[in-house]
Amino acid sequence: MDNEKDKKEFDLDEANTIIELTEKDKPSKQFAWYYAPSYLLFWVALFFAVVFPLFNYLPTAVKIEEETNKPGQFVAERAQHILLELDRMGPKIVGDEMNEKTMVQFMLNKIEAVRGVMRNDLYEMEVDVQRASGAYLHWEMINMYQAVQNVIVKLSTRSSNSTSYLLINSHYDTKPGSVGTGDAGLMVVAMLEVMRILATSEDTFQHPVVFLFNGAEEQPLQGSHAFISQHKWSANCKALINLDSAGAGGREILFQGGPNHPWLMRHYREAAKHPFATTMAEEIFQAGIIPSDTDFRIFRDFGPVPGLDMAGCYNGFVYHTKYDRFDVISRDSIQNTGENVLSLVRSISNAEEMYDTEAHSEGHSVFFDFLGLFFVYYLESTGIALNICFAFGGLILVCVSLWRMTRTTDLSVGSVAGAFGILFLLELAGFLLAFGLPLLMAVFYDAGDRTLTYLTNSWLVIGLFICPSLIGLVLPFTLYYTLRPSKTIPHNYHLQMAGHAHCVLLALLCIILTAVSLRSAYLCMISLLFYVGSLIINLLSKLHDRGYYWSLLMSVCQAMPFLYFSYLFHAFLVITIPMTARKGTEVNPDLLISLLCALGTILAMGFVAPLINMFRRPNCMIGGLALITFIFCMISVSEVGFPYRPKTNVMRVNFLQVHRRFYEFDGSLSLDDSGYYFDLQDRRLEQPLRDTMDFSELINLEHECDSQMMCGVPCFNHRWCEARKAARWLPRKETVEVPGTTTLELLNKTVLDDGYSVRYQFKLTGPARMSIFLKPLDGVRMLDWSFLRGMLDNPGTFKPPYHIFFAWGVDDSPIDFYLELAKANGNFNEPVFEIGISGHYLSNVHKRDALSEQFIADLPDFVHAMEWPASYDRYIY
Repeated sequence: MDNEKDKKEFDLDEANTIIELTEKDKPSKQFAWYYAPSYLLFWVALFFAVVFPLFNYLPTAVKIEEETNKPGQFVAERAQHILLELDRMGPKIVGDEMNEKTMVQFMLNKIEAVRGVMRNDLYEMEVDVQRASGAYLHWEMINMYQAVQNVIVKLSTRSSNSTSYLLINSHYDTKPGSVGTGDAGLMVVAMLEVMRILATSEDTFQHPVVFLFNGAEEQPLQGSHAFISQHKWSANCKALINLDSAGAGGREILFQGGPNHPWLMRHYREAAKHPFATTMAEEIFQAGIIPSDTDFRIFRDFGPVPGLDMAGCYNGFVYHTKYDRFDVISRDSIQNTGENVLSLVRSISNAEEMYDTEAHSEGHSVFFDFLGLFFVYYLESTGIALNICFAFGGLILVCVSLWRMTRTTDLSVGSVAGAFGILFLLELAGFLLAFGLPLLMAVFYDAGDRTLTYLTNSWLVIGLFICPSLIGLVLPFTLYYTLRPSKTIPHNYHLQMAGHAHCVLLALLCIILTAVSLRSAYLCMISLLFYVGSLIINLLSKLHDRGYYWSLLMSVCQAMPFLYFSYLFHAFLVITIPMTARKGTEVNPDLLISLLCALGTILAMGFVAPLINMFRRPNCMIGGLALITFIFCMISVSEVGFPYRPKTNVMRVNFLQVHRRFYEFDGSLSLDDSGYYFDLQDRRLEQPLRDTMDFSELINLEHECDSQMMCGVPCFNHRWCEARKAARWLPRKETVEVPGTTTLELLNKTVLDDGYSVRYQFKLTGPARMSIFLKPLDGVRMLDWSFLRGMLDNPGTFKPPYHIFFAWGVDDSPIDFYLELAKANGNFNEPVFEIGISGHYLSNVHKRDALSEQFIADLPDFVHAMEWPASYDRYIY
């Protein structure tokens, strides 16, 4: 028996030797060229067959009539009925009767309806309408508020004595001109339905749940600051679920978590029925690339309360426009959000970690979902270990593979290493071209004033950015294999080295990104994981040495990362493409979109795209991709590439109808004019409007900024003020009729005892939104004022002119404030400082004058105008 076994083993070794000799003597032939298009189309088909439907999947909504058969489940139909009521109420602007009275009473009525069906034997409910005043530093301004309102509910189990509360927050106020059904009416009705289900359920919870219906989020972020800094329940809030929206309908994404509380991610993994999340979104958002902010930051910075920040992200084209209405939000999307929120509330409100959250503060998390099917999270420290292990594992296995090639080809280690070195340089070139060509396209389109061509027809990014990236990825290898084929190294090995070069590059990137504490390095790790796995199998099974069989296994293994990366970057494009229409005028938005397309292409296709060189005439495939790019370019410069469409993909035009008056030191009026002040939102500036509007007198305000404080215009908030140098001014002869009066009254001027400082006391009366701009003149220093001292205490960060933003809700009492300034020569009978006062009449109930109404009516039908009358008075004291 032993002799027979030895003979079989000898025969097997002999067979392997024959195979190796065959591979050495007869290199595998490339496949016919006509298979190459099918190979690439396979990956396209995989995206549309798997990724696209899973990305758009929504659960079937539960109807009221099904409630008895589905007890304890979220009922989307009931929430949708309330959403329709909210939609019909119209815009809800802070300071308006609709927001401060009608909406507050509406919320109280809905809460009382929940109380009416509540299990009083199990639960108790407390309701409070908070009215608060306060201030905080918000980026480059003091954000000051007076009598803003929140409607707050605390639902607790009678049998529980826990003093740790779970806070759920969303807002019902809206932007001017927007009904806000998606932002964030959907979240409000989801909270009401979750409250009803909790209050009627037999399954109790340990920790009280606080529902914060925020009445002043769009101010910005005043309602959340009022609650967390002043409310009696705020100190007990130990965890947060923040709900907001940057679109209408679809799925909500978890894009911020913690910080430093990974146990929240564990509850999301265990509870969320429809996970949608990524660490990369968190890092992008916190880097300021996304032009938005949420209440999560306020709770984090002023609590601090750790939590989960979730937002609707689909159809961002209607965000903050009059088209954010009931008809664009499906019932199934309400079900998706409701089921996730309900399950999260049930899980966290029973969490043992809530008793002492600080004890579970264990660092950041790495988190992501896979196609919405399941959720993965692990600690940042675990992520560092995984990244390093797979990076070095990839490097070691590449070395093993190259050594294996020397054994089967009789080539020296130096020859194989030299060939690999050349291919690694080609990989670097391909990597740079894969980024560079799409970015170059973005630059060319910007130079030709053709940015945003993909805004309506987002499929244009395939030809404009993805195909050029693919070309860049494979061009260096294809040219090298075609023009300088190796006579000593078999083509299948040469091609395998291209994958190894990509592996080495990803490993190095993974190590570098991990070293600089970027958790998004997990993307490189995922790609390495599946390549390392396929390489191990190929080496152990000896498919590594048998023609192109290794490529089949590698392609199968790469299917998983392809699905994930194409899903992830499709999500990013769905979220960011609408945002490019409000990204501002200073930065070319095509750079961001092309960068996302390039990064997604490299990660999804980096290992599989060079395999087109398995087929004959691979340069024909590059030519085909170039032809596709050319065709898409021709389409993009036609009417198809015009960015805007009525109702669905609008051009956002923010402008104020302004009446300006400049008063000099002696009280004389040096300027009294009117005009339209434009805060343009996208890179195309006013060009799309010139065909139908008379903009011949439109001027750029940049040259005014050197001579006038704040460029001489009433910029609204920090975003408007930051972009004021890119603003436009269109003068008009007729005076703008402002529907109100803004009055600054000097009450007293007192030179202080030291003789070198002076105190001014003022009273300011005006509309629900006002701004104060302060600029000490040369030789004068601001010593003190009645506002927050944060700006004065940090002169290196905050420099004049200072901006104090003020808003009131239900109390329009005047602001009394003082200023103390010092002057080196002590002469206060000459100009000391400039003060600008702007009054903003945002409400839709404020009447626009006839000329402004006509100007608005003349705007093209693809324009959404966020506009209102405003006054601006500048004084010198």
